[in-house]
Amino acid sequence: MPEMPQMKKNRRWDIFCTVVDNYGDIGVTWRLARQLVAEHGVAVRLWVDDLRAFERMCPEIDIHIAQQWQQGVEVRHWAADWQPAEAADVVIAAFACQLPSAYMDAMAEREKPPLWMNLDYLSAEDWVIGCHGLPSVKFKHVQKFFFFPGFQKGTGGLLRESGLLERRQQFQQDPEAQRAFLQSLGVDRAPAAQLISLFAYENTGLASWLDALASDSTPTHVLVPEGRILGDVERWLGVSDLKAGALHVREAVTVQVLPFVRQDQYDQLLWCCDFNAVRGEDSFVRAQWAARPLLWHIYQQEEDVHLDKLEAFLALYVKGLSEPAREAISGLWRAWNAGEKITDHWHSTRKHWPELEKHAQTWCLEQALQADLATALVQFYGNWI
Repeated sequence: MPEMPQMKKNRRWDIFCTVVDNYGDIGVTWRLARQLVAEHGVAVRLWVDDLRAFERMCPEIDIHIAQQWQQGVEVRHWAADWQPAEAADVVIAAFACQLPSAYMDAMAEREKPPLWMNLDYLSAEDWVIGCHGLPSVKFKHVQKFFFFPGFQKGTGGLLRESGLLERRQQFQQDPEAQRAFLQSLGVDRAPAAQLISLFAYENTGLASWLDALASDSTPTHVLVPEGRILGDVERWLGVSDLKAGALHVREAVTVQVLPFVRQDQYDQLLWCCDFNAVRGEDSFVRAQWAARPLLWHIYQQEEDVHLDKLEAFLALYVKGLSEPAREAISGLWRAWNAGEKITDHWHSTRKHWPELEKHAQTWCLEQALQADLATALVQFYGNWI
């Protein structure tokens, strides 16, 4: 998008991130910060309160220093003892985090108030369209605005770097590139095995899924990045202290633990797999760009309000599927998120595999017709000024 003349004078952005869910919050803001720098030429400071969580995603991070540069982004430690900092032209509070009071005063002291946005959680609920872009609260004379990522026109879209789908398609059409990547992670995929990635929260329904895979006539290789689901994997295997590199075989299923990888490597992992179980927000979006069938473990919220979000997304996602395929994938998602046995739902899903594969590709292309989240933010700023 050509840069508006006014934007050349006002292009310093601050993004604030409090790490709540280990990696999801920092995963989204780190992708966004890098894309704003690389594709829109803005200067970005990323304020993070937990550099140890960030280090897993960016090993070059020095967790002991307060200011550093990583991939063009100025990374600042958001410490309890806040030091004075000049407010930027655009201020993003990711996922409704509360900005430091001294920084809010700095925003109000600017001659021209900054654009202050609350970048909210991703949701497919209908009300999001009506609230996206609306003014929220004010601090003194500084107005805050709601900004909602989303799947429909009238929202802020999804994070998607320029050329992402083209790179993914090229990779998926190159068996040798996939083989080399998997081998770099220590994975030797059997020619006839289906490949599944498993990244999820704790889930009592996992044992039933692994039982189904173990008794299947088709061999399955399950790749489990280090994370919260490992305890359930250990219980099913009857082992303890699973670590990266561990590999166990039971009947038709091979379970292998992978190390925590960088975001671009995780993208490639999703692109390699036939089916991706993902969680939260960041991996959920990346699995959709992989254009492969997926299973989402949504972050659990009080009073089960997350289930409304799950149903809202399902209502959009299953459009265009035949009724049997729609019932199969919806049943699988609901049972998984309820921690129930999913054996029958998995078998039903497998019966409609070709249709679900084609649908995943179609959904990916449909979502790519929207402006990506970073571009939508820049356009919102351009309209605001």
